[in-house]
Amino acid sequence: MAYIGRTPSSGAFETQTLTADSSTTTFSLDYTVGSTASVLVSVAGVVQQPNTGYALTGGGSSIVFSAAPTSGDPVFVIFLGIARDVADFLSTGVITTQTELAEVAADGDFLLIYDTSATALKKIQKSNLAPTLTHVTRTATGDGSTVGFTVTSGVTVNNVIVLINGLVQAPTSDYSVSSTTLTFGTAPVAGDAIVIRELPR
Repeated sequence: MAYIGRTPSSGAFETQTLTADSSTTTFSLDYTVGSTASVLVSVAGVVQQPNTGYALTGGGSSIVFSAAPTSGDPVFVIFLGIARDVADFLSTGVITTQTELAEVAADGDFLLIYDTSATALKKIQKSNLAPTLTHVTRTATGDGSTVGFTVTSGVTVNNVIVLINGLVQAPTSDYSVSSTTLTFGTAPVAGDAIVIRELPR
């Protein structure tokens, strides 16, 4: 194949020929594309202007001409960029389908990330992610009357462990949490050692 200018040293553009019949304006594409600028469209040797001569529908899976190409006119589409998803990328290196993971990712799953230092897209296994887990431990001493103690906003009875003199207290029945306050049902006795341990969330 001849090229104007230097012959590409790598890469290839897929081409699709369309059959004009003077009435059809919408054609299904062989590949899904991300925008009108991702294809070069020629009708009877005339390159069409994106968004004027044609548009995309169906999420980039079909092309719609502003006027039906005339029967007999050569019409073709050159795909300059193809919309891809990550479903088969890890096993084949090629992304072919669109899927959604509707559950917690397994440790063996991979995620795609953009490495800003290398300006490249890379994959990382979920088990290699290092989540920042922080917990807060608060201590206090009972005085026989105080029932409310400060906790971090967002803490609930399900992610806090409360101990009085080393004994674990029962959530809801022994204490409750609202906003930034943990409230005991009965005020800890004077001198009681109180430990409030907020678990990572």
